[in-house]
Amino acid sequence: MIKINVTKISSKGQIVIPSEMRKDLREGDEFLIIKDDDRIILKKAGKVSEQLREDLEFAKRTEEAYKRIEAGEFVSVDSDNLFEKMKRW
Repeated sequence: MIKINVTKISSKGQIVIPSEMRKDLREGDEFLIIKDDDRIILKKAGKVSEQLREDLEFAKRTEEAYKRIEAGEFVSVDSDNLFEKMKRW
C-alpha cells in the first residue's frame, strides 16, 4: 500500500519523515538518496544490492565526468595517439 504525506525542509536542510511512515526505521539506519531534477527517492540502504550500489557509483562518476567535459576540462587526443596517452595516465 502506498502512503502519502507532506513534510517541510528545515533551515538546516533536515526533513522529518512522518511518524506513521517510520515505524520500521531505527536510529542509525542508512538511506540511499537519489535526486533527478525535481524528484527525490529515499530508500533504505540495507535493501540495496551491491550491484545497484556499483551502478549508482558509476552513474555518479559518469555525471561528474560529463560536467567536467561541459566545463571544458578535458584532454583531446586523436586516435593515433590514444594508447600512448593512456599509458602515461
